[in-house]
Amino acid sequence: MVHSTGTIQVGAQVSTYLDDTYREHVNTRVIMVGDRGGLPWAAVDHCLFHPQGGGQPDDRGWLADADVIPVRDPESALVVLLAPEGGALPPVTVGQSVRTRIDMRSRMTHAALHTAGHLVEAVGRRQGWEMVSNNHFPGQARIEFRMPQSDARLADPEGREEATAALRAAVAAAIAEDLPVFARYEGGGRRVVYLDALHAAPCGGTHLRSLGALAEVVLPTLKVKKGRIRVSYSATHRSH
Repeated sequence: MVHSTGTIQVGAQVSTYLDDTYREHVNTRVIMVGDRGGLPWAAVDHCLFHPQGGGQPDDRGWLADADVIPVRDPESALVVLLAPEGGALPPVTVGQSVRTRIDMRSRMTHAALHTAGHLVEAVGRRQGWEMVSNNHFPGQARIEFRMPQSDARLADPEGREEATAALRAAVAAAIAEDLPVFARYEGGGRRVVYLDALHAAPCGGTHLRSLGALAEVVLPTLKVKKGRIRVSYSATHRSH
């Protein structure tokens, strides 16, 4: 679980996916139904699904036994559960009790990559680099930093390999220390994710309980292009 000191609530909807990364299902109730481009959707009171955003893919799962895709509705700001193209929702009405369930395999893949992304950002910042973009999608995960003009070592392959080795060592040390990962809600309801005292950043993603839960973290040699440092990475969740 990512421990928190509060819960984000949008209207009548509780963002349950932010309270417990490891929660697989929840019994809840329908609070709104609608249609989006000819595809029906339903919004539930306690939302277990992370919608795509913040560099993280959306969760997949089921409303009763029907496949659904979570999407942030621009009008209501609710996360609604949309029937995929060619699919259908079960007949539901506002106030009806329903059971929702997420695909835990994809949830843990996304949570591991997002957690590792925070760690890569943290060790990059300790090199004096400023993050400018991130992507936590499987097979595309990377953190990009603005290249300091003073860091001349990155101009040649040997220097880039040396810098990458330093990042790898720092990542491995934090994982070995098994630093806790947790979230706090601060001023204005802003959710900030912490890697213990190593790093803090505003974030609405799902994360592992601690850095020790990361496995197979791989950082290829970083690349430099057009004034940016690109650190690609991969990671998985350590099964116990």
